[in-house]
Amino acid sequence: MTSLEGSVALVTGGSRGIGKALVAALYERGAKKVYATARDPRTITHPDAVPLALEVSDPASVAAAAAQAQDVTVLINNAGASVNANFLDSPVEDVRREFETNFYGPLLVTRAFVPVLERNGGGHILNFHSVLSWLGLAGSYSASKAAFWSQTNSLRLDLRPRGIEVTGLHVGYVDTDMAAEVDAPKSTPESVAAQALDGIESGAFEVLADDITRQVKAGLSADLAALYPQLAA
Repeated sequence: MTSLEGSVALVTGGSRGIGKALVAALYERGAKKVYATARDPRTITHPDAVPLALEVSDPASVAAAAAQAQDVTVLINNAGASVNANFLDSPVEDVRREFETNFYGPLLVTRAFVPVLERNGGGHILNFHSVLSWLGLAGSYSASKAAFWSQTNSLRLDLRPRGIEVTGLHVGYVDTDMAAEVDAPKSTPESVAAQALDGIESGAFEVLADDITRQVKAGLSADLAALYPQLAA
C-alpha cells in the first residue's frame, strides 16, 4: 500500500478533466508536490501544482520531464487520445496515432520514471484504461486501451519485485470534454479521481469506477454474444 501523505506525484494530462481533478485530490490527501503535465504548461491552473511540459509520444520530451522531476514517488499515466479510427475505412496513420498516445506514450513515460521511483525507495504507478479495454466498440481506441491494459498487467509483474506497485483504472463515460457529445450517464471527474487515489492507497490491482465497468468486467467470461448483441441477430 502507498500513502499519498507527503508523496511527490506526477500526473500526465493534468490540465483538464480527470487529470485536473487528480491534481486537486492529491493535494487534498496531503501530497507534498504534484507535477501536472501538459503540452502547454501554461494551461495548468492549480495554484500549487508544478507545471511541466510533456508530449508523451515524444521520447525527447519524456526524457526532459524525467530529468526535471527526479523526486517523483507516484506516477499517474492519465493522458490519452480518442481517435476512434475504423479499422476498415480510416487511414492506418490514424490507428497508429492512437497507439502512439495511448500505448507507447505511457510506456515511454513509465520506462523513464521507473529508475526515478526506484531511487526514491519504490512507489506506485496508476494507469488509466477504459471499459472499452474489454469492448471492441470504438475501433482504434478500444484496441489501444486493450493493449494498454495488457501492458499494465505485464508491468505489474515486472515491477513488484522492484518495490513499485501498479494499479489499473477502468471507467466508462466521464463528464469531460472527451465525452461532451455523449448522451449517457457519466461519472464526475472528482468521483473517478477519488476512486483512483483510493486504489493507490489500498494497493488495489484494479479499480472499476462505475456500474457499467463492473458489469462488463463480470461478463467477460460469458459468450461473446452477451457482450455483442449484434452477433446474436
